[in-house]
Amino acid sequence: MYIGKSYKLSEFLLWTRKSILWLLIAGIVPTVLYEVFDIKWISIPWAVVALLGTATAFVVGFKNQQTYNRTWEARKVWGAAMSASRAWAMMCRDFIDDRTMSKEVIYRHFAWLTALRYQLRADKAWETTGKSYNREYAQYYTVPEKETPIETELSKYLSKEELETVLSKHNMATQLLSNQSEVLTNLTNKGTIETFRFLEMHGVLREFSSHQGKSERIKNFPYPRQYATINTFFVRLFCILLPFAMLKDFNELNNVVNGALKGYMIWFVIPFSALISWVYTSLDQVGESTENPFEGNANDVPISQMSRVAEIDIREMLGEADLPPALKPQNDIVL
Repeated sequence: MYIGKSYKLSEFLLWTRKSILWLLIAGIVPTVLYEVFDIKWISIPWAVVALLGTATAFVVGFKNQQTYNRTWEARKVWGAAMSASRAWAMMCRDFIDDRTMSKEVIYRHFAWLTALRYQLRADKAWETTGKSYNREYAQYYTVPEKETPIETELSKYLSKEELETVLSKHNMATQLLSNQSEVLTNLTNKGTIETFRFLEMHGVLREFSSHQGKSERIKNFPYPRQYATINTFFVRLFCILLPFAMLKDFNELNNVVNGALKGYMIWFVIPFSALISWVYTSLDQVGESTENPFEGNANDVPISQMSRVAEIDIREMLGEADLPPALKPQNDIVL
């Protein structure tokens, strides 16, 4: 998540510079053909491109709205999970008389947050972190889940035996919730937890399971590929045709311009077509950057930071002094 006041223009130009390059080429080719090689018939009516541009604007706007909704939903899910995590810690501290067992259950919850984070950071075929412009921008920040093996992180919270069992499972987060439920059942059977408290705590476990399911739905179900594909087709088609539609109009400006620019107005097709097209390609790229809010891009939901803040808060509730450090932003980006 970017936490600065705004992206710098230099950062944005760096991120989109490859689009700018091919847009300039898309403007140069028809202009040279029209002016240098005198192929006048390549000019197409402006109305055709204007209609295409209007349709493209609707498609791009629809995509950006829907991808923003995906990111905002992910943020709400994790915000609710953090609130439930703090409530869970207070229940464990106050409902379980055995301090050692209480701490074990709370630490197992830290393990659940960790396992879920790592599962959500796993690569998917449709995600965009592998694209060249995202790889280049990734030099400005690090993804915690890519830096440390999950085994190292989980070992901070689980016993060696439980760690081995959890690591052998396909869905580690689900296994940890199952372990929590089993522990609560055993404590209730022993009379350590009263039945109504068991039901209350089990309700929170169901809430965690719901949050996990919602996160997995966003992670495993991409923005529909048919919409993403047609959006890209429309934007590229518009960008290619735009300079062809501008040729005649800019050439006619020579009739009303005097001075040094007279006779050279046609060459302004190149920068102006690139500028207009850049607006469309940039909006498309911005929408793409919010499609997958857990993939590890600069605009993702900061699930690592949120988990760390919740862990610090909870461990302070337990009276611990040796707390993990808060995750610091790198170039105004925190994940």
